[in-house]
Amino acid sequence: MNRFNVRVYGILLNDKQEVLISDEREYGIEFSKFPGGGLEFGEGLIEGLQREFMEECQLEVDVIQHIHTTDRYLKSAFDDSQVIGVYYLVRSDGRLNCRIGKHPFDFDSDTEPNQVFRWMSIHQLDPETLTFEMDRIAWQAFLATMRP
Repeated sequence: MNRFNVRVYGILLNDKQEVLISDEREYGIEFSKFPGGGLEFGEGLIEGLQREFMEECQLEVDVIQHIHTTDRYLKSAFDDSQVIGVYYLVRSDGRLNCRIGKHPFDFDSDTEPNQVFRWMSIHQLDPETLTFEMDRIAWQAFLATMRP
């Protein structure tokens, strides 16, 4: 059966012009992406994004602006669903309450699923650092919003 998989992600910047990246290991696969995840049935996009940040970082976020919505067919890396990703620029006055690694995949154990976050300079984040095509496309869309 064909189905859609709606995902919502946040691009969170700090005052050092760094962006928060989530490094994860699940199903035997390691991947780097923006914080966020799957929308639950009955949930709005912003509500889902706020829930994801609370679950992953114990952080309340405010949505600043829409950055990108997937506008082409993308198959999930994990199943046969079609993935639709919605990306927002977010901000927070709160403090992250999650593990911040010093390098990619700086996990503290070999268990699955596993997740660690890291800050990367927006000027040094090569789109290829991001595992999934939809994240790379959204990052390019974000960078385009920053150009004069």
